[in-house]
Amino acid sequence: MPETRSVRTPTLEIAFRESGPADGSAVVLLHGFPYDVHAYDAIAATLADDGRRVIVPYLRGYGPTRFLEPTTLRSGQQGALGADLLELLDALHIDSATLVGYDWGGRAACIVAALWPERADGLVTVDGYNVQDIAAAVDPLPPLQERHFWYQHYFNAERGPAGLTRYRESLCRLLWEEWSPTWRFDDSTFAQTSSSFLNPDFVDVVIHSYRHRFGRVAGDSRYDDIELRLAAQPTIDVPTVVLYGADDGLGRPPVLGDPEGDIRQFTSLVDERIVAEVGHNLPQEAPAAVVAAVRALAVV
Repeated sequence: MPETRSVRTPTLEIAFRESGPADGSAVVLLHGFPYDVHAYDAIAATLADDGRRVIVPYLRGYGPTRFLEPTTLRSGQQGALGADLLELLDALHIDSATLVGYDWGGRAACIVAALWPERADGLVTVDGYNVQDIAAAVDPLPPLQERHFWYQHYFNAERGPAGLTRYRESLCRLLWEEWSPTWRFDDSTFAQTSSSFLNPDFVDVVIHSYRHRFGRVAGDSRYDDIELRLAAQPTIDVPTVVLYGADDGLGRPPVLGDPEGDIRQFTSLVDERIVAEVGHNLPQEAPAAVVAAVRALAVV
């Protein structure tokens, strides 16, 4: 099993799993909501065998990761996620790494690759360009897409925080089932991850994330500069592989190569793939596809 360690950044004590040789080229694997480091168990083992130094952090609000100060806003905004990743690299003295992520973790990876490209050797992002366009978030989506996002409306409602607190396990399991309809996970698989949702800051961070992205609550002022830069929807210029799950319950994948789609945000696109019979939790459902994407970047 990989070693679990922690490191202190200006804001957090970030817990992470590390495997592989300490002098190997670094790869950071970033999970999403509502998942945790176990999404990458198979991938981390394979990449460590390849000679990579593999870092898999628990995001803010998950597992053993903790805020240093009780007065710090429990923000889940995208600028905070990007800053956390940058500060993790600094704390571990990693000059640059291959960044891999999906959902919230994909957002953090895309942000660092976009704003600090010198820190990213390459990028594997699931579901494309994960940087939020907050200014456009008020625009209504087609009803079917809005129905997929019922949980976001719930978290923005008055009952959202209490509902997530009371039903966090059953709610998150429902999201797993809806978002990955072809994935037959068992109780033990869900249980090893759901313990991460017991983090004392989980509910606050999640609720803030889904309210901030719609402009309904203020962010942490320490990330104002990052949010301003992200508002311009910057391109990502590092070598990138984009993966999509064909059966993602949050929406069908785009037409590959569409010049009006996310592809325009990647100026050094290496590959764009749809993985058959896979839902939203692509790293855990199809680890071989992620390993192949990381290996493809290694030869660029």
